[in-house]
Amino acid sequence: MPRPAPTTPAVIVSGGVAHDFPATSAELVRVLAEAGVSATVETDVEAVLTGLGISGERRPLVVLNLLRWTMQVERYAHLRDEWSISLSEDARAGLLEHVRSGGGLLALHGASICFDDWPEWRDLLGGVWRWDRSSHPPLAGPVPVTVATDRHPIVAGVGDFEIVDEVYGFLDRTDDIVGLLSSPHGGTDHPLLWARTVDSGRVVYDALGHHVPSYAVPEHRRIVRRAARWAAGLPADQPAVG
Repeated sequence: MPRPAPTTPAVIVSGGVAHDFPATSAELVRVLAEAGVSATVETDVEAVLTGLGISGERRPLVVLNLLRWTMQVERYAHLRDEWSISLSEDARAGLLEHVRSGGGLLALHGASICFDDWPEWRDLLGGVWRWDRSSHPPLAGPVPVTVATDRHPIVAGVGDFEIVDEVYGFLDRTDDIVGLLSSPHGGTDHPLLWARTVDSGRVVYDALGHHVPSYAVPEHRRIVRRAARWAAGLPADQPAVG
């Protein structure tokens, strides 16, 4: 499959618990390259997000592939010293300014759990995990994913598919969220993908992506490529890469 020369910069902010983030972030570098996006991987969340406030006119696509939060849930107490985080005001302002001024944000999987002491994170992302209500079934057998075909260029023409992944559900979402992918559990369908504009910027959240095999599913890989391009302000559909 022909690949365009990567020209659009991106930074993948990576790291956290309960997932092989080095492996999934490395795979994301390859997926984004197929979409013409050249990505680097960084683990210093504070430095990256604070730096967005001084990034100038050429803003990178920001990709959040991480699971970092305050970890007040007791079963994570033994991991707090290494992995808990509360973003500084400068980091929060950097990410907000990045998006509101026209930058792109692609948030994956555990990103909806992150930054749980920052109320504006829900408003920016469009939905977040709540420990008293959100859940996902065990990672087992393929689950069905329904595509809202032709509703948005990220998913237009992509058929329904099956995937082995964690299906996040019962998130606390803003009222404007329209699911582009969905899958059922707990007696109801849950949106797994959405795309929205925030001021001059574009935000995509993809709840899938627990592990590398998630990105090997052709339909999901194609959607992630398109999501990256759309969030970066590029035409989502690129015939050379699907």
